[in-house]
This record gives sequence, C-alpha cells and structure tokens, in this order.
Amino acid sequence: MNPLLDYAGLPRFAEVKAEHVTPAIEALLIANRTLVEKLSADAGASSWAAFVAPLEDANEHLSRAWSQVSHLNAVVNSPELREVYNANLPKITEFYAALSQNLKLYDKFKVLKASAEFAQLSAAQKKIVDNELRDFRLGGAELAEEQKERFKAIQEELASAAAKFEENLLDTTNDYAKYVERAEEVAGLPADVLQAAQEAATADGKPGWKFTLHGPSYMPVMQYADHRPLREEIYRAYTTRASEFGKPEWDNTPLIKQILGLRQEAAHLLGFKSYAEVSLATKMAQTPSEVKAFLHALGQRAKPFAEKDVAEVRAFAAEKFGLRELEAWDIGYYSEKLREARYGFSDEEVKQYFPETSVLPGMFKVVETIYGLKIHETHAPLWHPDVRFFALTDHTGQLVGQFYLDLYARRNKRGGAWMDDAITRRRKQESIQTPVAYLTCNFSAPVGGRPALFTHDEVITLFHEFGHGLHHLLTKIEDLGVSGINGVEWDAVELPSQFMENFCWEWDVVRHMTKHVDSGETLPRALFDKMLLAKNFQSGMQTMRQIEFSLFDMHLHDDFDPAHNPLDLLQRVRDQVAVLRPPAYNRFPNNFSHIFAGGYAAGYYSYKWAEVLSADAYSLFEENGVLNAEVGHRFWSEILGRGGSRPALESFVAFRGREPAIDALLRHSGMVEA
Repeated sequence: MNPLLDYAGLPRFAEVKAEHVTPAIEALLIANRTLVEKLSADAGASSWAAFVAPLEDANEHLSRAWSQVSHLNAVVNSPELREVYNANLPKITEFYAALSQNLKLYDKFKVLKASAEFAQLSAAQKKIVDNELRDFRLGGAELAEEQKERFKAIQEELASAAAKFEENLLDTTNDYAKYVERAEEVAGLPADVLQAAQEAATADGKPGWKFTLHGPSYMPVMQYADHRPLREEIYRAYTTRASEFGKPEWDNTPLIKQILGLRQEAAHLLGFKSYAEVSLATKMAQTPSEVKAFLHALGQRAKPFAEKDVAEVRAFAAEKFGLRELEAWDIGYYSEKLREARYGFSDEEVKQYFPETSVLPGMFKVVETIYGLKIHETHAPLWHPDVRFFALTDHTGQLVGQFYLDLYARRNKRGGAWMDDAITRRRKQESIQTPVAYLTCNFSAPVGGRPALFTHDEVITLFHEFGHGLHHLLTKIEDLGVSGINGVEWDAVELPSQFMENFCWEWDVVRHMTKHVDSGETLPRALFDKMLLAKNFQSGMQTMRQIEFSLFDMHLHDDFDPAHNPLDLLQRVRDQVAVLRPPAYNRFPNNFSHIFAGGYAAGYYSYKWAEVLSADAYSLFEENGVLNAEVGHRFWSEILGRGGSRPALESFVAFRGREPAIDALLRHSGMVEA
C-alpha cells in the first residue's frame, strides 16, 4: 500500500518516497471530487451527518497526506521531493479553491444554519458552520463565474510563488560557504562553534574552518568573532540572500512584486479595499488602522528605551574599543561585550549549563507539574536519525497526544523554528483520534561526543514551540474544524507559545533543567540572578525591531502600491520607528518568509498582539505560584482545551476573569520607569 494512503496510525515516514506522492494525491483528489459532486447533487443532504461529517472525513485524508509531503519537503528537502511537491501543489490549491467556491455546498451550510438542527449542534459545531459561511465568502463563492475562475487562478499562482520564495531562500542559504584558514580570523569564537566549523570544513576536504548562513554558524560569528571583516562579510551575505546580489534565478524581488499584486487583486475581487482587510477578517483585530494604532502606541512606550539601548552600546564601543562608527555587523558583537561587562557573564558561559540532556527533562517537568501529565520517549517511523518521538499520557495512563522533535540544523532543512500538526484530535465513531504534532528547530547538533548545548535564547525558542505543540495536543474539542489550533484567530495563536517562554525565567524551573556539561553542577543561583538582571537588556531595541517589521507588513498589504519598491516603504517605516539603520544593500524583504511564504501576511503584528495576552495570562500564575496546578488546569481548560471552538477573547476572559491589559507586557519587558 502507498504509505501516504494509510490512516490507521502514525505516518510511515521511513517508507515514504518521492514516487509515492503523485499517485496518492491524485487518488485522493479523485475520491474527494467524487464525494463533493455526490453531496452537491443530493438536494436533501443539508444536515451535519449527511454532508458536513463525510466532507470532513475526506478532506482530513487529503490534508494528512499532503501534510506529510509538505513536512518532508521542509525538513529533508531533495531535488526529487521538491519536483513532486511543486508538481502537486497546484492540484491541491485548485481543489481547495474550487471547494471554497462551490455554491451548492455553500447553500447547504446556509440551510443548516437556518434549520432547527442548528440549535441542537454543539458549540464547536456551530462555530464550524459559522466559520465555513465566512470562508465561503472569503473564498469567492459569491463571485460571478468569470471572477471565480480568475480568483482560483490567483490562489494557484500565489501558492506556487510562495513555494518558490522559500526554495530560493533555502538554496541561496545552502550555497554560501566561507572557508577560513588563519587562526587569528576566528579569534573569539567559542570552542564548540569552532569544532563544528572544523568538522564541516574537513567533511568538504578543506583545511581550517567552514562558516555558513545557517543559524548555528551565522549567529555565533555575529556575536563573538573578533575579526571585524569576517563579521562584515558574513553579515552582507546573510542580508542579501535571495536578492539581485546573487544568482538571478534565486532572486525573490520579482516574486515579492508578484505576490503583493496577486493578493491585492484577490482582495479587490472580494470587495475589500486591501489584502490587509481580508487577512483581518479571520483575526481578533478588526481593521488595519486598529493594528497600526496598537503598534504605534506600543512603539511610543518602547522607543525611549530603545534609544537608550543604542546610545549605551555606541558609547561602550567607542570608549572601550575606540570604534568610531557602529555598523550593523558590530551590534551583536559589542552588545555581547557590553552585557559581559555590565552583568559579568556571557551567553557562552550560560550555554555550558544547558545541555539537551537536562533541558528536555526540565521542560517536560513544567508540563507534568502544572497539567498533571507524563511525557516519555517512544518509537515511531522517523524521517531522519536525529528525530525523536514522545508521548503524553494523563494520570490514568491514557494517551493524550504524541509529538516529533527535530532539533538540529541540517543542510536541506528549512531555517527557523515551527510547530505543525500531523494528526488532529477528533471523535471517530466510538473512539477519539489522538493528536500528533511536529516540533522543529534549527539548533547546533552535538559535537565532540558531548550533548547538544543550547543558549538560553534557544531554550526560550524550544519552550515557545512546545507551547504551540501543547495548544494542538491538549485540545479537548472533538470536531476537526476547531480542534487544537484549527479555527484559532491568527493573532491569538501565539498566546500559548509566548506564555511558555515565561517559565525560562523562573528559578524553580531553570534549576531543574541545568547541569554543566563538564562538571555536572546546577546553574549557580548567582549566575541566574545575573541573567535576570540582564533579562531585558536591549528589550527596547528588540521591541522596536518587531514593530518595524509589523508596520512594514501591515502597510505593505494595506496602503502600498505593488508597482512601487517595497524598500522605499521600509525606509518610510524606519523614519517613524527605527533606532538603528542597516546598510543600503540590506534586502530584508527578500528573506521575510513569514509574510511571503508563511501564514503571517498582514499578520506579523500577531507576535506583539498575542504577547499582551500571554504576559497578562502568565501574571495569574505569578499571583498564585508559577507552578500552580490549579491555575494550570484552568489555563488548560479555558484556553488550550478550547481550541478554536469560541472566540479567543472569550477564552482569555474565561481564564483571566477580565479583558487583557498591556501592563504585564511592559513590566515583563522592563519598559516601565523604575
């Protein structure tokens, strides 16, 4: 049997080959189209059981198969897999575009909404019906026939353009290598980074050290390399990826223009002024102006702190190192030197206390304590030897969920960190389908026979993604459309992930997940206290950077003419909010995959929007004890467990007892006057 067509258990990743993809997808599309035609032709099938349930079953089969293909394309990319992915992506896009425009199905949902049966449906099922009615409108169901065809074509072009954008970024990242042979040029770099670079050079048959644009190589160079020309060269390569400065076939500039133009055209077809309005139709925020006002208000509070951050690092670099002009490739380096001087520790020192072998059990202990769960490693077919698989069980031993953990950077793996769903919880006859998640990061792999060592920032990233995973795995909803992260407003989906980050700053958590890689000692309390003092080091700068990206994204999709140059818009945004200016050659838009190849178009503000929610939610733990199981179960019950079955604001109020306030975020970020 084709492994992509087996839904009896976990995905059979060890067996999936590129040649399985097209036959599986074509078979599923034929089956789904046949069902859609049958349901559309049945005039009497307007009940949940008659058409919603069978349609949900068929679409789940297709989404589960395609999820495996998309995931493999992201984590073990190969020419063969890329070819079949790109060949089948238009077919998938066309099917869903046609489905969202099917007037007969749309009418059936309208009939169901108006029927006596609707009152008998569960709250989750009612929410699914309401979401479907909204999504049919947003999918072009009410358009004239010729407009429908154009709208479908736009969806296919956008899907292909987004895939190409991500491929260009991966290819240009993989293509770069800097080989260094002189020891003085790698001075300052940590021993484990140098060992990994030396092993990479040796694998290529080269002497010395190899540096790349992948995070575990790029970030330490920017933070620790004493040799300024090395920092400058690698910074330039990183910030000009997928631009006109590289290979023409990998330049994302024309794709940006194409994507923005297509999104704007689609919005106009639907009767919206801009794509931003389309995006916000499914979010908590109501209008682009509301988002911009939120960002500017937060920026007003943060900018004085950001200006102070910049002034401090400039003065430090000038006074201690005689640096006349602080450049973009200097900021990370001198910021680290300033932090070491001010707080008496370095990231590299802290990193030695966070081996993977201690961090994972420590993170799991938090979840076990506040939710009463158990987490243990188990077996499953995997796509790479580095991947691990875990199960969550409740106090009775009942399986709650399972997840894959793929932690290390690889050559043919997409950059960044993310969570995605493999299987979603739902009721199937008399049983419950167990949810399964993918958790993916790009940390440094183990070197020299020692476990992988994580910086504290990487530990925070891991907790963040695990928070997304718990949102998916701990749902108590049994209807697919609003189970787990399904149906959750995009600007609220970061709440559980950012909430989990807070535990990385709690002594009762950190002490249980640290063990020095050599001595075995727990992180000293004195060092942790220094970390706390430094917690909000340059938080103003970091906040303004996020606001800059968010405003750029929102203006790009609201009041920007795609015929113009996005770099000009970015400069205007920076005129308003930036406290640092990158060099003119910086091509940030060309590698802004969140909005051009991810789900964050006109939604990048979600990180800051949800941070208000997460900080305020966490403040209830602070008031009652950060590992309080009673508050933990309330958070599970009212937020994690509810999925998208009700509006996120209702879930927040049910947990917190009131609407969210910004005070906790400002306090957590150190942006309140002492």
